Amino acid sequence: MAQYPIAVLVGSLRRDSFNRKLASAMVQLAPPDFTFTQLQIGDLPLYNQDDDASPAESVKRLKAEIQAAKGLLFVTAEYNRSISGVLKNAIDHASRPYGQSAWTGKPAGILGASVGAIGTALAQQHLRNILAYLDVPTMGPPEAFVQAKEGLFDGSGNIGDGSRKFMQDWMDQYVAWVKKISP
Repeated sequence: MAQYPIAVLVGSLRRDSFNRKLASAMVQLAPPDFTFTQLQIGDLPLYNQDDDASPAESVKRLKAEIQAAKGLLFVTAEYNRSISGVLKNAIDHASRPYGQSAWTGKPAGILGASVGAIGTALAQQHLRNILAYLDVPTMGPPEAFVQAKEGLFDGSGNIGDGSRKFMQDWMDQYVAWVKKISP
């Protein structure tokens, strides 16, 4: 059976981030041939094109982890109606120098949770625009604009009963998407 290592990028550094919890809970809905690794992005320096010729070790690590993955899962917070600066910084690092992007051709799925009624809809749309430019085939429907409210997670940190079917359907579509696109 083929294995599908998935690089997970969580757009929040907060220890109790809804999106970090969502990323961890979604893993439980995936089949056994999919493995998920949350990539560390909080230790990256701010992107500076002057450093392209000699990137920091954390940047080299990030690019290698992305290149080793067969798929990407972005779980983004929404900051000021867009993605977080830390996620944009990671995207910029792994896409540079020009012509040496680690993102190219990697199938991606996008999720996000927020206390607002429309979840992270605007951040997800901005992220889709960025990923389109970087030649990252991104899964369309079903989109998941998750409202972080009571019952989203159960006492063990898994997806709660009220959201489980929707989130399982999303994961099943994501798995099919990665298998369709990934070599």
